[in-house]
Amino acid sequence: MAAVSSEGAKAIEAAFDAAQARTRAPLMGVVAESSSAYAAAPLAAAFLIALAAPWPLLLFTEISAERIFAVQLALALFGLALFSHPRARAALSGARARRAKGHRAALVQFGARLASHAGGDEGALIYVSLAEHYARVVTGAEAARLVPAADWQALVDRLTKAIASGGLETAVAQAAAEAADMLAPHFPPSGHPAARGARFHSA
Repeated sequence: MAAVSSEGAKAIEAAFDAAQARTRAPLMGVVAESSSAYAAAPLAAAFLIALAAPWPLLLFTEISAERIFAVQLALALFGLALFSHPRARAALSGARARRAKGHRAALVQFGARLASHAGGDEGALIYVSLAEHYARVVTGAEAARLVPAADWQALVDRLTKAIASGGLETAVAQAAAEAADMLAPHFPPSGHPAARGARFHSA
């Protein structure tokens, strides 16, 4: 799945603005390329490949030690290049580790973008991480109390299914509208939005 284009980001921002107009509860969205740098993963993978390379060469060929060393070095560099992309790095981690990193990053984003805002307890942040194939809605205490957790999970399930079908930008925009539908009955618009500035961020 490709990252959000500049035109797509504008469309999603407009969707969040429209959703925000229907409720005083602050709504924000974040689509991240990755939830973690996974700095150690490419190094470990590259060196494991390089360390394994000499054995078949020693067993089945008569290549000199100098050439074997050159092969090891080339494989190490190739491995580093191969696993330099965030999504390739994430793929080296287990599913549980990827989910944990996505969960942690979503909470950090909520804390940074909504928790400090007036009305943050009423708000919701829609978080999507492409490398981890992960989505989550993080809500403030009041939003979590008044809207059942099952409803938020159903929103996430629809969002992830739509993203998997190749409709990232449409899926996130639709999720913003659905979140407003869920919040508006409890937090109707007041004319003074609790959250100001950009409501959607792509990183």
